[in-house]
Amino acid sequence: MLIPSRAMPPLFVVLWSTGFISARYAMPYAEPFAFLATRFAISLGVLLVAALVFNRPRLPVRLAVNAMVAGALLHGLNLGFVFWAIHQGFPSGLTSAIVSLQPLLVAAFAGLLLGEVVMGRQWCGIALGFAGTVLVLLPKLNFADAGAAPLAIGACVIGLISVSAGVLWQKRFVAGADLVWGTTWQYFGAVIVCLFAAVSFEDFNFDWNVDLVLALLWSVFVLSIGSIFLLNTMIGQGKVSKVSSLFYLVPAVTAVMAFVLFGEALNGIQLVGMGVTALGVALATNQASARRLASR
Repeated sequence: MLIPSRAMPPLFVVLWSTGFISARYAMPYAEPFAFLATRFAISLGVLLVAALVFNRPRLPVRLAVNAMVAGALLHGLNLGFVFWAIHQGFPSGLTSAIVSLQPLLVAAFAGLLLGEVVMGRQWCGIALGFAGTVLVLLPKLNFADAGAAPLAIGACVIGLISVSAGVLWQKRFVAGADLVWGTTWQYFGAVIVCLFAAVSFEDFNFDWNVDLVLALLWSVFVLSIGSIFLLNTMIGQGKVSKVSSLFYLVPAVTAVMAFVLFGEALNGIQLVGMGVTALGVALATNQASARRLASR
Protein backbone atom coordinates (compact mmCIF):
# COMPACT_ATOMS: atom_id res chain seq x y z
CA MET A 1 0.00 0.00 0.00
CA LEU A 2 1.06 3.62 -0.57
CA ILE A 3 0.27 4.57 3.05
CA PRO A 4 3.38 4.76 5.29
CA SER A 5 3.60 1.89 7.76
CA ARG A 6 3.65 4.26 10.75
CA ALA A 7 0.34 5.79 9.65
CA MET A 8 -1.48 2.49 9.24
CA PRO A 9 -2.31 1.70 12.91
CA PRO A 10 -3.93 5.06 13.82
CA LEU A 11 -5.72 5.28 10.48
CA PHE A 12 -7.06 1.74 10.89
CA VAL A 13 -8.34 2.47 14.40
CA VAL A 14 -10.18 5.61 13.26
CA LEU A 15 -11.74 3.93 10.21
CA TRP A 16 -12.70 0.75 12.07
CA SER A 17 -14.29 2.78 14.86
CA THR A 18 -16.70 4.37 12.39
CA GLY A 19 -18.25 0.93 11.90
CA PHE A 20 -20.21 1.26 15.13
CA ILE A 21 -21.41 4.71 14.06
CA SER A 22 -22.54 3.52 10.63
CA ALA A 23 -24.27 0.53 12.24
CA ARG A 24 -26.22 2.92 14.44
CA TYR A 25 -27.56 4.62 11.30
CA ALA A 26 -28.28 1.37 9.45
CA MET A 27 -29.68 -1.05 12.01
CA PRO A 28 -33.11 0.61 12.44
CA TYR A 29 -33.78 0.10 8.74
CA ALA A 30 -32.31 -3.33 7.95
CA GLU A 31 -31.89 -6.74 9.52
CA PRO A 32 -28.29 -7.52 10.49
CA PHE A 33 -27.45 -10.48 8.26
CA ALA A 34 -29.34 -9.02 5.28
CA PHE A 35 -27.45 -5.73 5.63
CA LEU A 36 -24.10 -7.48 5.95
CA ALA A 37 -24.82 -9.82 3.02
CA THR A 38 -25.60 -6.78 0.86
CA ARG A 39 -22.54 -4.90 2.11
CA PHE A 40 -20.21 -7.81 1.47
CA ALA A 41 -21.73 -8.59 -1.94
CA ILE A 42 -21.16 -5.01 -3.11
CA SER A 43 -17.63 -5.06 -1.69
CA LEU A 44 -16.98 -8.34 -3.49
CA GLY A 45 -18.20 -6.87 -6.78
CA VAL A 46 -16.11 -3.70 -6.46
CA LEU A 47 -12.94 -5.63 -5.59
CA LEU A 48 -13.51 -8.22 -8.31
CA VAL A 49 -13.75 -5.49 -10.94
CA ALA A 50 -10.62 -3.82 -9.54
CA ALA A 51 -8.69 -7.11 -9.54
CA LEU A 52 -9.60 -7.79 -13.17
CA VAL A 53 -9.11 -4.24 -14.46
CA PHE A 54 -5.69 -3.87 -12.83
CA ASN A 55 -4.70 -7.44 -13.72
CA ARG A 56 -3.76 -8.42 -10.17
CA PRO A 57 -1.99 -11.79 -9.77
CA ARG A 58 -4.59 -14.46 -9.09
CA LEU A 59 -4.40 -16.77 -6.10
CA PRO A 60 -3.86 -20.53 -6.25
CA VAL A 61 -6.98 -22.50 -5.34
CA ARG A 62 -5.64 -23.49 -1.91
CA LEU A 63 -4.82 -19.88 -1.02
CA ALA A 64 -8.21 -18.66 -2.28
CA VAL A 65 -10.02 -21.24 -0.14
CA ASN A 66 -8.03 -20.20 2.93
CA ALA A 67 -8.90 -16.56 2.24
CA MET A 68 -12.58 -17.56 2.08
CA VAL A 69 -12.30 -19.27 5.46
CA ALA A 70 -10.62 -16.19 6.94
CA GLY A 71 -13.38 -13.98 5.52
CA ALA A 72 -16.16 -16.23 6.78
CA LEU A 73 -14.69 -16.00 10.28
CA LEU A 74 -13.44 -12.40 10.35
CA HIS A 75 -16.39 -10.78 8.59
CA GLY A 76 -19.33 -13.16 8.27
CA LEU A 77 -19.52 -14.89 11.65
CA ASN A 78 -17.90 -12.12 13.69
CA LEU A 79 -19.89 -9.12 12.48
CA GLY A 80 -22.99 -11.21 11.82
CA PHE A 81 -23.37 -12.47 15.38
CA VAL A 82 -22.29 -9.18 16.98
CA PHE A 83 -24.77 -7.18 14.89
CA TRP A 84 -27.46 -9.78 15.61
CA ALA A 85 -26.91 -9.46 19.37
CA ILE A 86 -27.18 -5.66 19.20
CA HIS A 87 -30.25 -5.94 16.95
CA GLN A 88 -31.87 -8.14 19.64
CA GLY A 89 -31.44 -5.31 22.14
CA PHE A 90 -28.37 -6.66 23.93
CA PRO A 91 -26.46 -3.74 25.54
CA SER A 92 -23.81 -2.42 23.17
CA GLY A 93 -21.42 -1.86 26.07
CA LEU A 94 -21.52 -5.51 27.09
CA THR A 95 -21.19 -6.56 23.46
CA SER A 96 -18.05 -4.45 23.11
CA ALA A 97 -16.67 -5.71 26.43
CA ILE A 98 -17.01 -9.37 25.37
CA VAL A 99 -15.50 -8.80 21.93
CA SER A 100 -12.70 -6.75 23.52
CA LEU A 101 -11.27 -10.00 24.88
CA GLN A 102 -10.01 -10.65 21.34
CA PRO A 103 -6.42 -9.39 21.84
CA LEU A 104 -6.05 -11.62 24.91
CA LEU A 105 -7.35 -14.63 22.98
CA VAL A 106 -5.15 -13.96 19.96
CA ALA A 107 -2.04 -13.45 22.11
CA ALA A 108 -2.75 -16.71 23.96
CA PHE A 109 -2.90 -18.74 20.75
CA ALA A 110 -0.36 -16.83 18.65
CA GLY A 111 2.54 -18.65 20.27
CA LEU A 112 0.94 -22.07 19.92
CA LEU A 113 -0.28 -21.69 16.33
CA LEU A 114 2.15 -19.18 14.82
CA GLY A 115 5.25 -19.50 16.95
CA GLU A 116 5.08 -15.85 18.01
CA VAL A 117 6.86 -14.93 21.24
CA VAL A 118 4.71 -12.68 23.43
CA MET A 119 7.03 -10.91 25.87
CA GLY A 120 6.14 -9.97 29.43
CA ARG A 121 5.96 -6.28 28.57
CA GLN A 122 3.50 -7.06 25.81
CA TRP A 123 1.33 -9.14 28.16
CA CYS A 124 1.27 -6.19 30.58
CA GLY A 125 0.19 -3.94 27.73
CA ILE A 126 -2.55 -6.35 26.65
CA ALA A 127 -3.86 -6.60 30.22
CA LEU A 128 -3.75 -2.81 30.68
CA GLY A 129 -5.49 -2.32 27.35
CA PHE A 130 -8.35 -4.57 28.39
CA ALA A 131 -8.65 -2.84 31.77
CA GLY A 132 -8.77 0.55 30.08
CA THR A 133 -11.38 -0.67 27.61
CA VAL A 134 -13.60 -1.85 30.47
CA LEU A 135 -13.31 1.61 32.07
CA VAL A 136 -14.29 3.27 28.78
CA LEU A 137 -17.30 0.97 28.46
CA LEU A 138 -18.24 1.02 32.17
CA PRO A 139 -21.07 3.59 31.88
CA LYS A 140 -22.69 1.41 29.20
CA LEU A 141 -22.38 -1.91 31.04
CA ASN A 142 -25.88 -3.01 31.96
CA PHE A 143 -25.65 -6.45 33.55
CA ALA A 144 -29.33 -6.45 34.49
CA ASP A 145 -30.35 -6.59 30.82
CA ALA A 146 -27.82 -9.31 30.07
CA GLY A 147 -29.31 -11.89 32.44
CA ALA A 148 -32.33 -12.52 30.25
CA ALA A 149 -30.35 -12.75 27.01
CA PRO A 150 -28.33 -16.00 27.00
CA LEU A 151 -28.64 -16.31 23.21
CA ALA A 152 -27.25 -12.81 22.73
CA ILE A 153 -24.34 -13.57 25.08
CA GLY A 154 -23.69 -16.75 23.11
CA ALA A 155 -23.75 -14.75 19.88
CA CYS A 156 -21.16 -12.32 21.26
CA VAL A 157 -18.93 -15.20 22.34
CA ILE A 158 -19.20 -16.72 18.86
CA GLY A 159 -18.28 -13.33 17.42
CA LEU A 160 -15.27 -13.14 19.76
CA ILE A 161 -14.03 -16.61 18.83
CA SER A 162 -14.66 -15.96 15.13
CA VAL A 163 -12.73 -12.69 14.90
CA SER A 164 -9.84 -14.19 16.87
CA ALA A 165 -9.75 -17.30 14.69
CA GLY A 166 -10.08 -15.17 11.55
CA VAL A 167 -7.05 -13.05 12.42
CA LEU A 168 -4.98 -16.14 13.24
CA TRP A 169 -6.12 -17.94 10.07
CA GLN A 170 -5.31 -14.90 7.94
CA LYS A 171 -1.79 -14.73 9.36
CA ARG A 172 -1.16 -18.49 9.20
CA PHE A 173 -2.54 -19.30 5.77
CA VAL A 174 -3.20 -16.11 3.76
CA ALA A 175 -0.41 -13.64 4.66
CA GLY A 176 1.53 -12.71 1.53
CA ALA A 177 -1.40 -13.15 -0.84
CA ASP A 178 -2.24 -10.38 -3.28
CA LEU A 179 -4.16 -7.79 -1.26
CA VAL A 180 -6.97 -7.23 -3.76
CA TRP A 181 -7.63 -10.86 -4.66
CA GLY A 182 -7.14 -12.00 -1.06
CA THR A 183 -9.74 -9.54 0.21
CA THR A 184 -12.06 -10.42 -2.69
CA TRP A 185 -12.03 -14.07 -1.69
CA GLN A 186 -12.53 -13.07 1.94
CA TYR A 187 -15.80 -11.43 1.02
CA PHE A 188 -16.87 -14.41 -1.04
CA GLY A 189 -16.68 -16.48 2.16
CA ALA A 190 -18.42 -13.75 4.16
CA VAL A 191 -21.27 -13.46 1.65
CA ILE A 192 -21.94 -17.20 1.84
CA VAL A 193 -22.28 -17.06 5.63
CA CYS A 194 -24.43 -13.92 5.81
CA LEU A 195 -26.63 -14.76 2.83
CA PHE A 196 -27.37 -18.21 4.26
CA ALA A 197 -28.28 -16.70 7.65
CA ALA A 198 -30.37 -13.92 6.08
CA VAL A 199 -32.36 -16.29 3.88
CA SER A 200 -32.80 -18.83 6.69
CA PHE A 201 -33.71 -16.56 9.60
CA GLU A 202 -34.66 -13.12 8.26
CA ASP A 203 -37.13 -11.59 5.82
CA PHE A 204 -34.48 -9.67 3.85
CA ASN A 205 -36.53 -6.48 4.11
CA PHE A 206 -34.98 -3.01 3.83
CA ASP A 207 -36.56 0.33 4.67
CA TRP A 208 -34.56 2.31 2.12
CA ASN A 209 -33.79 5.92 3.00
CA VAL A 210 -30.86 8.34 2.89
CA ASP A 211 -29.40 7.20 6.23
CA LEU A 212 -29.39 3.55 5.18
CA VAL A 213 -27.88 4.23 1.74
CA LEU A 214 -25.12 6.43 3.17
CA ALA A 215 -24.38 3.90 5.92
CA LEU A 216 -24.18 1.13 3.32
CA LEU A 217 -21.84 3.09 1.04
CA TRP A 218 -19.63 4.05 3.97
CA SER A 219 -19.55 0.45 5.16
CA VAL A 220 -18.49 -0.77 1.72
CA PHE A 221 -15.81 1.70 0.74
CA VAL A 222 -14.42 2.89 4.08
CA LEU A 223 -14.84 -0.22 6.24
CA SER A 224 -14.95 -3.29 4.00
CA ILE A 225 -12.30 -2.01 1.60
CA GLY A 226 -10.29 0.75 3.30
CA SER A 227 -9.99 -0.57 6.85
CA ILE A 228 -9.69 -4.23 5.83
CA PHE A 229 -6.91 -3.43 3.36
CA LEU A 230 -5.07 -1.82 6.28
CA LEU A 231 -5.79 -4.74 8.62
CA ASN A 232 -4.69 -7.40 6.12
CA THR A 233 -1.52 -5.44 5.35
CA MET A 234 -0.62 -5.07 9.03
CA ILE A 235 -1.34 -8.76 9.70
CA GLY A 236 0.98 -9.68 6.85
CA GLN A 237 3.78 -7.41 8.08
CA GLY A 238 3.71 -7.81 11.86
CA LYS A 239 2.78 -10.03 14.79
CA VAL A 240 -0.96 -10.66 15.10
CA SER A 241 -0.77 -10.28 18.88
CA LYS A 242 0.43 -6.69 18.42
CA VAL A 243 -1.98 -5.89 15.58
CA SER A 244 -4.90 -7.23 17.62
CA SER A 245 -4.06 -4.93 20.53
CA LEU A 246 -5.09 -1.99 18.32
CA PHE A 247 -8.70 -3.12 18.72
CA TYR A 248 -8.54 -1.94 22.34
CA LEU A 249 -8.52 1.64 21.06
CA VAL A 250 -11.76 1.23 19.10
CA PRO A 251 -14.25 1.72 21.99
CA ALA A 252 -12.40 4.87 23.10
CA VAL A 253 -12.39 6.39 19.62
CA THR A 254 -16.02 5.38 19.10
CA ALA A 255 -16.96 7.07 22.39
CA VAL A 256 -15.34 10.30 21.21
CA MET A 257 -17.17 10.06 17.87
CA ALA A 258 -20.48 9.46 19.65
CA PHE A 259 -19.80 12.50 21.85
CA VAL A 260 -19.19 14.69 18.79
CA LEU A 261 -21.98 13.31 16.57
CA PHE A 262 -24.72 12.39 19.04
CA GLY A 263 -23.88 14.38 22.16
CA GLU A 264 -23.33 11.23 24.26
CA ALA A 265 -21.72 12.02 27.60
CA LEU A 266 -18.04 11.42 28.30
CA ASN A 267 -17.31 11.15 32.02
CA GLY A 268 -14.10 11.13 34.01
CA ILE A 269 -13.82 7.36 34.33
CA GLN A 270 -14.00 7.04 30.54
CA LEU A 271 -11.25 9.60 30.07
CA VAL A 272 -9.09 7.72 32.57
CA GLY A 273 -9.87 4.51 30.69
CA MET A 274 -8.75 6.09 27.43
CA GLY A 275 -5.41 6.98 29.00
CA VAL A 276 -4.97 3.48 30.43
CA THR A 277 -5.89 1.94 27.08
CA ALA A 278 -3.42 4.14 25.22
CA LEU A 279 -0.67 3.17 27.66
CA GLY A 280 -1.52 -0.51 27.28
CA VAL A 281 -1.46 -0.37 23.49
CA ALA A 282 1.84 1.54 23.59
CA LEU A 283 3.35 -1.25 25.71
CA ALA A 284 1.87 -4.00 23.54
CA THR A 285 3.12 -2.35 20.34
CA ASN A 286 6.38 -0.89 21.66
CA GLN A 287 8.33 1.64 19.64
CA ALA A 288 11.09 -0.77 18.76
CA SER A 289 8.56 -3.03 17.12
CA ALA A 290 7.02 -0.09 15.34
CA ARG A 291 10.42 0.89 13.92
CA ARG A 292 11.03 -2.65 12.70
CA LEU A 293 7.62 -2.71 11.02
CA ALA A 294 8.15 0.70 9.42
CA SER A 295 11.52 -0.33 8.00
CA ARG A 296 10.08 -3.25 6.07
